[in-house]
Amino acid sequence: MSFGFFGIQFGWGLQMANTSAIFEHLGADAHQIPILWLAAPLTGLVIQPIIGNLSDNTWGPLGRRRPYFLVGAIFSSLALIAMPNASSLWMAAGLLWILDTSANVSMEPFRAFVGDLLPPEQRTKGFAMQSLLVGLGSVLASALPWLLTHGLGVSAIATQPAIPPAIKLSFYIGAAVFLGTVLWTVLTTPEYPPKDMSAFKAQQERRLGIGSTFREIGTALKQMPPTMRQLAWVQGFSWLGMYCMFLYFPPAIARNILGAVDEASPLYAEGIEWAGLCIAMYNAVCFAASLMLPKVAAATSRKTTHALCLVCGGIGLISLGFIHNQYLVLLPMVGVGIAWASMLAMPYAMLVGSLPPKKSGIYMGIFNFFIVLPEIVASLLLGWVMIQFLHDNRLMAVVLGGVFMLIAALLTQRVQETAKTPPAATALPISDAVAFSLKTPALENAAAAVDSESVAEPR
Repeated sequence: MSFGFFGIQFGWGLQMANTSAIFEHLGADAHQIPILWLAAPLTGLVIQPIIGNLSDNTWGPLGRRRPYFLVGAIFSSLALIAMPNASSLWMAAGLLWILDTSANVSMEPFRAFVGDLLPPEQRTKGFAMQSLLVGLGSVLASALPWLLTHGLGVSAIATQPAIPPAIKLSFYIGAAVFLGTVLWTVLTTPEYPPKDMSAFKAQQERRLGIGSTFREIGTALKQMPPTMRQLAWVQGFSWLGMYCMFLYFPPAIARNILGAVDEASPLYAEGIEWAGLCIAMYNAVCFAASLMLPKVAAATSRKTTHALCLVCGGIGLISLGFIHNQYLVLLPMVGVGIAWASMLAMPYAMLVGSLPPKKSGIYMGIFNFFIVLPEIVASLLLGWVMIQFLHDNRLMAVVLGGVFMLIAALLTQRVQETAKTPPAATALPISDAVAFSLKTPALENAAAAVDSESVAEPR
């Protein structure tokens, strides 16, 4: 059910580890990078709630969510092939818009997919499984340029303004993985049709279309559950912290830790490769921590677990400001990986129990507002902060992200959950037979246990 998330995150992982370096290869200055990344949060703001509403009210040969998985994967794969071949800075920025738009079309319905197919007592496991696959996909994607260079001898250095061959080949592989894994989910995971198709078609006429979609979004915003309002602040600050890392971590390692001054130098290429390995490290920790999140949440609470994880991440990012050895950078990545695992699972597990079951897709899309709106502000203002206060010091921008993450940990204590079902305490079902077979007891029990309003009736 969640295997397609592996491919989606493989694409995201390549983007996060290499986009800023691609921009610098094409001539971008440090203070220009945030505005060039504006595509990432802005497309999420626009696309996710629209796709959420559309997928709530779609039914066809591929079901409710799967058509969006597939269309997004096709266009994302094409963008991954084209992006490392960009011949100018603004062409690369434009391709980032296409890549982010398409990836959001694939990604948003996956969150609602878990709510559709799993009963409440298994949803923490379901979101943790997604987090586990996110970690695995990111580990492989982030380390891929280094593996190609040191394992197969593919060059990591290119004459300006060309993109290094190792990065190009990584993006081509990423395109194949993205499309292939999403196809696996589309072809192997069934969805359950509405019981009353006539009523569903009447609902489609009311809710589909641009005007109806925006009315649905407006109504959902007015009726937003209190838990969602409280989580909004947590999401805003925690993802703002990670956004600072996404923007500046690879060039910060190359320039501030290794001392590179020229994007065409071997030292810069070494720094970007090492940053990729560090990103792989925190995603490997994310993979491992995902296995423990349900147990920790059962022993304490979801919000306590999330707060502790965010503290680990904040301390990790802040500690980078005191490190001058590239190998020591691996230690803070442990804290970042713990925070990342929780960010990809716990807020959604806290949220899903408070949502109206017939509108889970649109509310998952709206929930993304509280990730992307602060990032849009950062994209517009962080360049000015870099010039006025940080003097284009990329590493200090990453440290600032750690401060934001600690603020998010404090705000987590304000969250009041409304879900009645306690977090699952058992280990995640990670065998291939349990995770991917169409006829496993886990999926059959899930189908039987989900109430009629959350799956069987039209959305």
